[in-house]
Amino acid sequence: MTLRSASRRALALLLCSCAANPFAAHAQDANPAANEDGQEERGSALDTIGNIIVTGTKTQNPEDVQDIPLAVTAFNADTLDAFKVRDVQGLSYQAPNVSLDQIGTSRGTANFSIRGLGINSSIPSIDPTVGVFVDGVYLGINGGVVFDIFDLESVEILRGPQGVLFGRNVTGGAVLINTTNPTEEFSGKVRAAVDGPIDGGRGGENYTASAVLTGPLVEDKLLFKVAGYYNNDRGYFENQFDGSNFGQAETYILRGALEARLGDLTLTGKVDYFDSEGDGPNGQNRGIFERDTFDFAIDNPGFYDTEILTTSLTAEWDIGPGTLTNIFGYRDYSAMTDADIDATTAPIFNSDTETAQDQISNEIRYAVSTANFDLTVGGFYFDQTLAYTESRRIINAPRFFGGGRQDHEVLGVFANGQFYLNDALSVIAGLRWSQETKDAEVTYVRPRPECSVVDRTCPTSGTNGLGLPENNGFTDRVRFRNLSPKLGLQYEFNDSQIYGHWTRGFRSGGYNFRITNANAFEAIVGTDFAFDEEQVDNFEIGGKFQTADGAFTINVAAYITKIQDMQREVNQADPASGVAQSIFNTADATITGFEAESRVRLSDSLIFTANIGIIDDQYDEILFDISGDGVIDDTDLDLRLPRVPAVTWGFGFLHELFLGESEILTRVNYQYRDEFAYTDDNLGFIQDISNLEANITWVTPLDGLSFSLYGRNLFDEVQAGGDTQLPFGGPRSTGVRQPFADAPTAGTFSPLQRGRNIGVEAIFEF
Repeated sequence: MTLRSASRRALALLLCSCAANPFAAHAQDANPAANEDGQEERGSALDTIGNIIVTGTKTQNPEDVQDIPLAVTAFNADTLDAFKVRDVQGLSYQAPNVSLDQIGTSRGTANFSIRGLGINSSIPSIDPTVGVFVDGVYLGINGGVVFDIFDLESVEILRGPQGVLFGRNVTGGAVLINTTNPTEEFSGKVRAAVDGPIDGGRGGENYTASAVLTGPLVEDKLLFKVAGYYNNDRGYFENQFDGSNFGQAETYILRGALEARLGDLTLTGKVDYFDSEGDGPNGQNRGIFERDTFDFAIDNPGFYDTEILTTSLTAEWDIGPGTLTNIFGYRDYSAMTDADIDATTAPIFNSDTETAQDQISNEIRYAVSTANFDLTVGGFYFDQTLAYTESRRIINAPRFFGGGRQDHEVLGVFANGQFYLNDALSVIAGLRWSQETKDAEVTYVRPRPECSVVDRTCPTSGTNGLGLPENNGFTDRVRFRNLSPKLGLQYEFNDSQIYGHWTRGFRSGGYNFRITNANAFEAIVGTDFAFDEEQVDNFEIGGKFQTADGAFTINVAAYITKIQDMQREVNQADPASGVAQSIFNTADATITGFEAESRVRLSDSLIFTANIGIIDDQYDEILFDISGDGVIDDTDLDLRLPRVPAVTWGFGFLHELFLGESEILTRVNYQYRDEFAYTDDNLGFIQDISNLEANITWVTPLDGLSFSLYGRNLFDEVQAGGDTQLPFGGPRSTGVRQPFADAPTAGTFSPLQRGRNIGVEAIFEF
C-alpha cells in the first residue's frame, strides 16, 4: 500500500466517525421501557420492519403496504440504509421477478425489467417498460436513472401494469423514489464510507461522503433542507491492455428543499443538481475472454460525462372533503460518451454519443377518502425535447454520423376508485385516457461529413453535406390515443386480504435514432417510419396474509400477461456498421408467473425473510423473423423471450443483539436469479447469479453514532449489462455452448458489472 493510499484510507476512516445505525433513529426514539431497576431500556430496531407506508395508490392518505390490493415491495429509509444501497440497481436482489439493471454501454442508463417486461437498449428514443418517478416526477428517458442515490425517504417497486395512475410506459411496473422532506425538528446526518475489491491486482478504493441538514427557518411555517454527496471511485476493474484501474468515476450531488406551511396549503420545492464523469464501459469480448471472469482488455478507455438538473414543486391543499395535489417537475439532462464497442485492443469499432433532453411535467389530482369509497381523479401533462447524435469510428471506413431529434407531448386524464360494498368486499375500478404525440427528425447513422443532430447540423432528407442528392433520413409525426382500464375486487378479513384485477397498459411507439442500414429499414417499414405501440393486458390474483400481531406475513400473486405487438430491439452483427440495431413489433406473447414474499419474526431479536418468483414465457404469434434465418417458423416460436429469468428466489435474516448501552445489528441476504436471454435471437444471454450480501453494524453508546462493515456480491459472481454479438473479436475461447443457442459470431460486447465489494461505513445523526 502506498503512502498516498494509506493516508486516503485513514482520512476515510476518520470521516467514518460521523455515522449512525440504519435503524438507530427508530430504535432510539422509540418509547423506552423501564427495567426492574427503573432504568430505561433501549427500544428494538426490529419493531419498525414491515411498517411501511406507500404513496403509489395516490389516495388521500398514504396506506400501509399490507392493506393495498397490489403487488408492491417497498423500502423505508431505515431499510435502505440497512441494505447499504448505493444505487437503484442494488434493489434488484431484494424482490422477486425484478431486475433493475443498467445496460453498461452508457453509465447510468436503465434497462429495467419486471415480470419479464423489459428492454435491452441504450437508444434514448426507446421508452421503458418500467417507469421511474422521483418525488412524483416521471423521468422521460432511461438515461441518468441508475446513478448514486442518497437522502431517501422510501423506494416503492410496483409490479405489474400501472397505466391508470401512472400513464404510459409502466407496463412492467413502476419504481417510485422519494427523497426526504424538510423536518420540523433541527437534525442532521453525516455518512462516510470506503469500499472496494479485496482481490489483489483488481481495482482501487471507492470513497463516499454525504451530509444532510434540515430543520425550521420559521417554526411551523417554513422548513429547509440542504444536502450534499460526493463519490470518488478509483475503479473496480483492471484493464489488461495497460494494467490500469478501470471504471473510475467522480460524482457530485447538491440538493436543497423548502417547505412552506400556509394553513391548509403546503408547498414543497426541491432542486437537485447532479454531475458525474468517468471511464467508459468496461466491455468484455467473450470471443476472447472466459465469460465467467472479470478479464477484459481494451485500447480505448472512453469516458462518460453526465450533468442533470431536476426541480419539482409539490402543492397539497386540503379542500372540502379531499386533498388537491399538484406536482410540477422540470429536468434538464445532458450526456456525452465515448466507448470501445469492439472490446478488443485494436481500434476496430468505437462510438461516441451526445444526448440532450429537457422536460416539463405537471400532474394535478384530487383525492377523497370516506367510509364508503376512495376516489382519485386527475390530469397529466408532459412535454420533452430529445436530441441524440451518434458517431461511429469503424476501422478502414469513413466516420459514421447520425441520430435523431424528437418533440414529445403527452396528455392524460384519469380516475381511480375503490368502492366498499360492505366491511369486507370492495370493487376497484379505474380508467385513463391518454394522447401521445411524437414529432421526429431522424438522420441515418452512416458515413457522412461530420455533423451534429444536437446542434442541428445533420441533414434529415434531400442532399448530403456535399450538396449531392441522397436519402439522409426522414421527418415524421405519429400520434397514439388510448384508454387504459382497470377492474377488480378486494376481500378483507381479519388482518389479511385477497384480491384480483384486470388491467391494460401501453408502451409508447416511436422512432429509432440508431438506423444504420437505411435500405433494409425502408424495405421493411415502407412509408410508416414509426414502430407501433405495445399493448399489455394483465390478469392477476393475489393475497396478503398476516397474523394479528404482525409477526408473520406472506404475500402471494399469480398473473397472466398478454402482450400484443411486442416491441423489441433486434441486434444483428454487421461488418459494415459494427452492429445493426433495429426496432420492430416482433410478436405477440404470453407471460405467466407466480411470486411470493414472506417475513416472520422468530423472536424479539430475529427476523427471517424469503421470496420466490417463477415465470414461464412463450411466443403466441411471430410477426418478424427474430431468429434471423430468413423465415418465420417454429424456430422463432421456440425462442425464449429476452429479459425473462425463469426463477428468482432468496432469503435473509436480520438479528439484533443488545450489549448494555450499545447493540449489534447483523443482516445477511441471499438472492438467486436464473440466466436469461439478452437478445431476441437468443445468441446473447446473461448468466445466472447467486448474490450474497451481508453487513454488521455496531450502534455505539454515543447517541447517533454507529459503524458498519458490509459486503456485496460476496460470491464474486460475474454479471454483464448486456451481451451483444459482434462480427469481430476472434473465436470463442470457452468452447462452451450457450444455453439458448450456439454462438456463430466472432465476439461480443458485454459490459461487466462489479463483483465482490467489501466496505466500512460510519453514520452520525443528531
